[in-house]
Amino acid sequence: MPPPPMRSLRERLTDAPRFRSGQDWVLIAIGAFIGVATALGAILFVRALESMEHLSRQAHADWSIWLLPVVPMAGALATGLLVHFFASDARGHGVPQVINAVVKRKGVIPIRVGLVKVIASISTVGTGGSGGAEGPIVQIGATFGSVIGRFLRVVREHQNTFVGCGAAAGIASVFNAPIAGVFFVLEVILRDFSLRTFTPVVVASVFSAATTQAILGADEAIFTASLAVYGFTLAELPSYIFLGLICAAVAAGFTRLLHLGEDAYERLRLHPIIKPVTGAFLLGLLGIAYLAILQGAHAGTRVPAFFGNGYDVIQWTIAPETYTDQTLASQAPTSAIPGAHAGILLLIILVFAKAVGTTFTLASGGSGGVFAPSLFLGATAGGAFGVALERLGLMPVGSSPAAYALIGMGAVVAGTTFAPLTAILLLFELTREPRVLLPIMLAAVIATVASRILMRDSIYTHRLRQSGVLLGWTGDLATLRKTPLARCRQSPLPPEPIYPADPLSKLIALHAVHDIPDFPVVDQASGRYLGLVTGYDMRTALIDREAVPLLLVAELLHTDYPVLHLDEMLDTAMDKFARHDVASLAVVDPARPDIPIGMITRADILKAYRDALHED
Repeated sequence: MPPPPMRSLRERLTDAPRFRSGQDWVLIAIGAFIGVATALGAILFVRALESMEHLSRQAHADWSIWLLPVVPMAGALATGLLVHFFASDARGHGVPQVINAVVKRKGVIPIRVGLVKVIASISTVGTGGSGGAEGPIVQIGATFGSVIGRFLRVVREHQNTFVGCGAAAGIASVFNAPIAGVFFVLEVILRDFSLRTFTPVVVASVFSAATTQAILGADEAIFTASLAVYGFTLAELPSYIFLGLICAAVAAGFTRLLHLGEDAYERLRLHPIIKPVTGAFLLGLLGIAYLAILQGAHAGTRVPAFFGNGYDVIQWTIAPETYTDQTLASQAPTSAIPGAHAGILLLIILVFAKAVGTTFTLASGGSGGVFAPSLFLGATAGGAFGVALERLGLMPVGSSPAAYALIGMGAVVAGTTFAPLTAILLLFELTREPRVLLPIMLAAVIATVASRILMRDSIYTHRLRQSGVLLGWTGDLATLRKTPLARCRQSPLPPEPIYPADPLSKLIALHAVHDIPDFPVVDQASGRYLGLVTGYDMRTALIDREAVPLLLVAELLHTDYPVLHLDEMLDTAMDKFARHDVASLAVVDPARPDIPIGMITRADILKAYRDALHED
């Protein structure tokens, strides 16, 4: 007898009962692995992005200002080709696609999406496109988590958790912000704060940050804000409340502008490859106009301040020394606007230029994130507000417009994402500045509440809601999304098959003996599912008892009722019941979608949901 064939490591690992049951230690171990893998990918992504930015700046320095659009257009063309031919989900800012994968695709993200997203984002942002690195890295990390989960054949209900692990690990690596990465995933992507989800996401984020720090040999904040003499006072409360309202208006305006741009480009009759190129061309024209307005202020550089991720401008706005001179323009590295109010005017111009430039880049189909633009908008708007307070004599002694720029960063992020916890923690980890925790908590909450009054959806959820994706904010909905239908009790099929040619009296007799509410009908030759005869239809037919002997099953057959698949989650099943007023639906096996194997009632769905809530 020949020896049994050698099995692969994956087969031996995934066949283990403890592994397949999804025990907590398994989730933690996989989360740690996803964190390390995502960190390695994030480091390579950032290094490649920085190299592309360096090459682009060299090209801009050597060329005439009138050739400013050429480099972004070249990057946009590469992005358009990649997205059109290989992965349409790689366009835009990435996070909505991850949310859609969690809600509608059971956490399945093809590996080509992550690979294309890497190259497309480098091509867009690296050549000057106005966007950030966080959207791409979230999608890249989520792809890592999805691919690893499917490779290891994890239990279906944990697939979304591993997508969240990858997304959190990406934020933790790129921003060196492991806490914000965790809350971004739980608050924005998964919307699930249950302990079983929280634990592996935390582990993935920690391992990602630790791996990044070990490889780069540094644990430093991305932005340095030296507010050594700053102290939050009660007198500043009205100012920070007002700043929160201003940031809400900025966030809502930016979000609406981006969505209007997306709608306009959807209606535009251009080839999908050309659309990003037109956006880059408009961005370049905006850059030329910006430099012309500032009358050659960029001595030493021909790259407008709102190109790319804008980190240099953010760092400049949150530095207290920027505001030491009465004339801010003399301190600004990008401005030569004369006049006493030049500093405020410069910052306001940057707000509008960044919002419009990001819209040109992302709405046209470019690839990049909206976190960095939101931080940019918050820093410039907050800085302008701080300077205005200082000029009006309303700035307390010891305070600085830099503090308002810093708090504006977090407030605009909160207003665009509807995620105040993420914004507060992200700001703290980006700057490591504890003195502004109290005012940012206040401003972020005010901005979130005011933004939700001004607009229904966040910057991530608008397009999803338009496409019919069901979104929610509670842990209950997250439970529905991660509980498989296979956990529901199934009612057996009738003791004998029901065919269209059978008399209705056969169903009435079976109902009387077996108390079956609804009957699935199959084809007599193939056994293929055809539709459903409901108890309501049978009761209606019994009103005219004399006609019952003459009625056939085919005359009461509903062929438009959906079937339930065992690999679906409870939220999908409940949505099917909500759209059809029926007590039960037929269940099919994914391997044989035409053959019914049982029935599931509304009561069965609710019981499985209650049990899942109890476990959580």
